[in-house]
Amino acid sequence: MNALHDRGVISRYREFLPVTDATPVVSLNEGSTPLIHSPKLSKIVGRGAEVYVKYEGLNPTGSFKDRGMTMAISKACERGVKAVICASTGNTSAAAAAYAARADLACAVLLPAGKIAAGKLLQAFIYGAKVVAIDGNFDDALRLVRELGADGRFEIVNSINPFRIEGQKTASFEIIEELGDAPDIHILPVGNAGNITAYWKGYCEFRDLGRATKRPRMAGFQAAGSAPVYLGHVVENPETVATAIRIGNPASWDGAKAAVKESDGCVDIVTDEQILDAQRWLASEEGIFVEPASAASVAGLMKCFTEEGRATCPFRNFPEGAKIVLTVTGHGLKDPEAPMVHGFKALEAKADAGAVAKVLGVE
Repeated sequence: MNALHDRGVISRYREFLPVTDATPVVSLNEGSTPLIHSPKLSKIVGRGAEVYVKYEGLNPTGSFKDRGMTMAISKACERGVKAVICASTGNTSAAAAAYAARADLACAVLLPAGKIAAGKLLQAFIYGAKVVAIDGNFDDALRLVRELGADGRFEIVNSINPFRIEGQKTASFEIIEELGDAPDIHILPVGNAGNITAYWKGYCEFRDLGRATKRPRMAGFQAAGSAPVYLGHVVENPETVATAIRIGNPASWDGAKAAVKESDGCVDIVTDEQILDAQRWLASEEGIFVEPASAASVAGLMKCFTEEGRATCPFRNFPEGAKIVLTVTGHGLKDPEAPMVHGFKALEAKADAGAVAKVLGVE
């Protein structure tokens, strides 16, 4: 095989992951997602800052979940597991189903009925998973998954599976390698809180190994209607247009709290309106289309660094020329219905060049 061919995060970072020669690697060539410099976000922040967007929507199933799933499914195969199960708001189910299909494993996913974006639901079906829509929310689904996985019939591949966190930490390795060091600030959406936990783990490991000289301050943003970490208590009925982070009792709550505390970071909230405005802005201004949950990180930066938010921003004293990374977790086509609240509508014209020019305002 061509040595330059990227075969996925386990192949690329094997020495930093809990795998052995006995681990059958199940990969779809995940990882190596682009770190895109954003001149317009950099200008918003000011003071010579460089803002980068880690575009995880370009993983094989369209979200960051693939990084953790290659590890979870590979280790499940190593142990001879025959079936896997997960609870999901959409992205985990897509990744679990795809990697299970690759490994010839049975896959069951539990989803909150009527609460999953159509694109994600379709993925679970097309990859061959058995999909069960429950009368409840994500937290109910995860509770049931824990019960079903307790007797060994299924391997749980939610982020309570520690191998998921191991795979997801590789994104921080990539960022350090591209920037030459860790960034000064890293901003992420927070739902089940596995990603902020994983990134912090990766940053700490590479700093301890001498591959980075510092660790970033971590900032997590939750949707205002689904903000248990920010509020400090479980949210019984979380609600937000950002379905991927509509979680009231995060499985990795403790990991998120530790990441924020140890990095002198913060957890804050953004409204659905701010999220959708940020989603549209990122697409129309920088050409990056992400699902609503992903846009929480962009909305968070705008909340912190625009003039009206700068006074209360916990990072307002950031160093000149700081490097700031935003993780955007999933592709916009995962949830194409959400942007329709903006009232997008095609212009109409007869099949005539003059008529088209007229509606375009270039007569």
